[in-house]
Amino acid sequence: MLNLFPGTMRTCAGVSRRNFLQIGTLAGIGVSLPHVLSQQALAKTKGSGHVGKNASDVNCILVWTQGGTSHHDTFDPKPQAPINVKGEYGTIDTAVPGVQFTEIVPRMALELSRFAVLRGWNPMNGSHGVADQHVMSGRPFNPAMHYPTIGSVVSHEMGFKTAMPPFVQLGGHVDRTFGGGKAGILGLEHNPFEILADPNAENFVVRDISPPTGITNERIDRRKRVLSMVDSLQRTSSLQPADYDALDENYKTALEMITAQETRRAFQLDKEDPRLREQYGRNPFGQKCLLARRLIEAGVRFVTISDGGWDTHQNNFTSLKGNLIPRIDQGLPQLLIDLEQRGLLEKTLVVWLTDFGRTPKINSASGRDHWASAGFAIMAGAGVPGGSVLGATDDEGSQPIRNQYFSEDIVATIYHKLGLPLDLHAQSPDGRPVRLIEGQLIREWI
Repeated sequence: MLNLFPGTMRTCAGVSRRNFLQIGTLAGIGVSLPHVLSQQALAKTKGSGHVGKNASDVNCILVWTQGGTSHHDTFDPKPQAPINVKGEYGTIDTAVPGVQFTEIVPRMALELSRFAVLRGWNPMNGSHGVADQHVMSGRPFNPAMHYPTIGSVVSHEMGFKTAMPPFVQLGGHVDRTFGGGKAGILGLEHNPFEILADPNAENFVVRDISPPTGITNERIDRRKRVLSMVDSLQRTSSLQPADYDALDENYKTALEMITAQETRRAFQLDKEDPRLREQYGRNPFGQKCLLARRLIEAGVRFVTISDGGWDTHQNNFTSLKGNLIPRIDQGLPQLLIDLEQRGLLEKTLVVWLTDFGRTPKINSASGRDHWASAGFAIMAGAGVPGGSVLGATDDEGSQPIRNQYFSEDIVATIYHKLGLPLDLHAQSPDGRPVRLIEGQLIREWI
């Protein structure tokens, strides 16, 4: 059990009467909130939100397909290339005349007018772990300087909007080896609040938030009232009442999150129309997309949807067509449609990123290996021009030949859409100012 509240009078067992009541209030409803929540509560009291009036009201949903999604076999096909480059799939027309995708993304092809595709992305990296850090922060890996992921920057600069944490990650498919998807120099308080439970499960429960059966709000309220009585007595005799105020902020924020209406509503997927859940896809990815929309509605500023299994060194074509692509091809367009119908798309940036591209030539195991100089990225909402297909690669899809952009440029564009300045600096642990992003904007998408 996380101790959010150190100090004050202690019993022989090492637990203060006041702490016992606090632990009872939280543990009694099945909660052992992660360290990140306690730290985010502390950040809230310190006045997170450095960007202030310059920040936009745009939120972000980032889809991260861990492993490296093949550009050849999705959004940058090479139908005229030799068979050992072209692969097994045919091509289909999209909603934009003259643009073709592969046959395994029919719905993405049909809905191209809702999103933009970058075919000119140069990852400049072909290594797992490093990719998670580089692509999701916009800064190359540096062992001496842990640059923060975008969601952590949003948390640091904009802070809480409601009782919900500003930065949430759905699923555990982000490689942390080199700090990928984490807050780095911004501190643990700005790491994502991770939800690892499967939202497609029949009894979907979010650990640390959902009270167990039999624990009612009235029972929680009774414990809060008793705690308040003990607080008033101890504050009267204390020489340092301000200390109680500081300690209480973590507790208040944790309890706020557990009991807030927006928290309960956000995770009640069973309240959604079953037909809409089917439209998203009754699989973990589809339901993560639906949950991401609900989290944005509840006040979360940045949601990462992580999806694993994309390192297709073997059986690339069977894996993509039979398992990996269908859930994306159904869930992601439905997310864009749902956001638009609810009037949220203009204020919600949706981005699909992955580690890197995959090799032009198919290997002996019917797979494609890592490729460091070409890939794709997708962006939608927040003013991104739907139907834009930007850039091109050569005849084998090995490198960009037009409108080449890098990971730092994609992240700089995300910063701009979210209202974060491109000259944003943070302070390193040793007190040095550190510039967080140095990319250029993708002007065609502004």
